[in-house]
Amino acid sequence: MTAEPWPTEIRLLDNGHNLRISFDDGASFTTSAELLRVRSPSAEVQGHSPADQKTVGGKRNVAIIAVAPVGNYAIRLDFDDLHKTGIYTWRYLRELGETAEASFAAYLQELAAKGLDRDRPGEA
Repeated sequence: MTAEPWPTEIRLLDNGHNLRISFDDGASFTTSAELLRVRSPSAEVQGHSPADQKTVGGKRNVAIIAVAPVGNYAIRLDFDDLHKTGIYTWRYLRELGETAEASFAAYLQELAAKGLDRDRPGEA
């Protein structure tokens, strides 16, 4: 069994608009607060099944205002739009860091398909 990725540093950058997380194997990822917010693992965004998943617009300028530990396996991110229910496991943060470019491109396609954009609040 492969060991879970373990963070060695978690740091807010650019006044909370980016989060950098470094892992014990030397990997390091800087992920935008926008992507972390719109891909929040919370039930509010993910729903309780894939059919319930929400596409959230209007988060281009969202910032992370707090990072709180959750046990020894995750963090909770508090955003300035008052969203704070997502529990980001180390594995999820690693996966999102590794796939950030593709995930963000998919998000932009979802916005366009649903008539939403990065600057106007809304969800579909």
